Amino acid sequence: MNGWAGRILRVDLTSGKYSVESLDPELARKFIGGRGLAAKYLYDEIDPLVDPLTPGNKLIFTVGPLTGTGVPSCGRAMVVTKSPLSGAIACANMGGFFASELKFAGYDMVIFEGKSPTPVYLSIMNDKVEIKPAPHIWGKRTGETSEIIKSEIGDKWTAKETQVVRIGPAGENLVKFASVIHDYGAAARSGIGAVMGSKNLKALAVWGTKGVTIADKKAFRKATLAFWERIREAKVTHRNIQYGTWDLIFMAKKLGGMSTKNFQAGEMEELKDFDGRKVREQIWVNTKSCYGCPRGTFKISRVTDGEFAGEGVGPEFESWNQLGPMCGVSDLAATTKASYLCDELGMDTISAGVTIACAMELYEKGYLSEKEAGYKLNFGNAKGMVELVEKIGLRQGFGDVLAEGAHRVAEKYKHPEIFMGVKKQEMPAWHPQARQDTGLAYATANCGACHTRGVLNNIEVSTETVGQAARVKWGQDYVTIVDVTGLCWSLWGFWTEYMDELLTMLNAATGETYTEQSLLQAGERIWNLERLFNLKAGFTAADDTLPKRMLEEPCLKGPAEGQVVRLKEMLPDYYQLRGWDEKGVPTKKKLKELGLA
Repeated sequence: MNGWAGRILRVDLTSGKYSVESLDPELARKFIGGRGLAAKYLYDEIDPLVDPLTPGNKLIFTVGPLTGTGVPSCGRAMVVTKSPLSGAIACANMGGFFASELKFAGYDMVIFEGKSPTPVYLSIMNDKVEIKPAPHIWGKRTGETSEIIKSEIGDKWTAKETQVVRIGPAGENLVKFASVIHDYGAAARSGIGAVMGSKNLKALAVWGTKGVTIADKKAFRKATLAFWERIREAKVTHRNIQYGTWDLIFMAKKLGGMSTKNFQAGEMEELKDFDGRKVREQIWVNTKSCYGCPRGTFKISRVTDGEFAGEGVGPEFESWNQLGPMCGVSDLAATTKASYLCDELGMDTISAGVTIACAMELYEKGYLSEKEAGYKLNFGNAKGMVELVEKIGLRQGFGDVLAEGAHRVAEKYKHPEIFMGVKKQEMPAWHPQARQDTGLAYATANCGACHTRGVLNNIEVSTETVGQAARVKWGQDYVTIVDVTGLCWSLWGFWTEYMDELLTMLNAATGETYTEQSLLQAGERIWNLERLFNLKAGFTAADDTLPKRMLEEPCLKGPAEGQVVRLKEMLPDYYQLRGWDEKGVPTKKKLKELGLA
């Protein structure tokens, strides 16, 4: 096969055995790769009603046909499973160099089944696959875990090139929003790290030298070099090199999307003069790029003084917002330290911040006592917020309660209206009351509230509902294409006008003849397959909703002041455009059209 590696590695952790399977070319054409192929395998091979933290669930690491090819931002991997946080299908995205290394080792997917009786990690050195004992690294934080595994690899060159994705104590302790960590970020959302921990799987180490076979090398090279040149010249590229996702602070403030104090407001007075430049001035140390990325999105930072001193990656905008303004915290050092801790413990910064903010609102309204929390847990308590991040990852004290996620916390204290999320997954930083399409996209995302499940790049406040359903549906299908081909949402999710270039490079790499229509239909096919999984898992149209606050309580501050999300006006149009009935179920006609009947 061209573009695709053409092989799937299946690992049975219960027996300690593995096998290599050939990728079905027809399945590859139809579901392409990434979360598409993985969703197909998950749908076919597990019971959607399975308990996510039992051996019956499967965990799939997967890449796309453009991963590792040299197309700009071609270094993405997806991790797909059933989420222990939401109970829905989970598809978490990860950058760095892991995806390209897996492709170079000769695999499109690694499927983990069962549960190892003792802690292990998987080592892949091209065709040499080993399940290795890991009791000596169980309990270690993510940084030390990577160092130990690399020290066991062999020669220094191979160890340097080996990519290690791993869990920390949060994954081992089955924190519902535990993540899988890489040196350049994480597959963070939906609790996939807990699924990994439930299988006694500590890490996956990969090294490969096989490269990727290209169908039409001349056409591929010409199209790819031309697109690289276009990106290098773009102003947004130069801003990204300077500020990375910190530049989004300005966008969020303009939009009123800086979600504050558990989404009670869209701006924070203490941060009115704060932006990406201030972040760069105060903590920036260096810039790093994922494989094939021209933009240097990842920022290495350092807090030099005080109780929050440390060094690490980020924080990215979402991490900064949800561990900062979301908790009423304006102290950059505190939010940065909390982000470092999330990476070392292995858990999602978004869910961690929103869960702590949920507890803060419960405390301020008198539903949660200081004795239960262990703190005067008012908004703005920076020290308490940082300490709680540590306690969540270790499941210590009140952190054990918060480790279940904001939905379960709000339920426990009998005020479910204080949970800010969708399908039990906490909402990202962008305040949905600022844009109607954002609200609709959050409500209908298969994985729960997520900022990467649609094209949400407009920074003007939107009060109009007409046309939003079509915009959201198209954006969801388009971003699915980005995910399945192995590209990066943060570049291609914004540069939607370059569909022709994407098609040219994809067809030249694979030898296929995709058109814009057939590619978008593939995105729609995969979106519907994920929907079918969720329906079988027990979800209904009632789950396509937002917190009461978003629907009935107008935003208190910011450019979106006074707005609510008018979801009821948009949802029927969305269902109709999707070819679903009034209960949100895909019709037989639509499934036949998509080849899913």
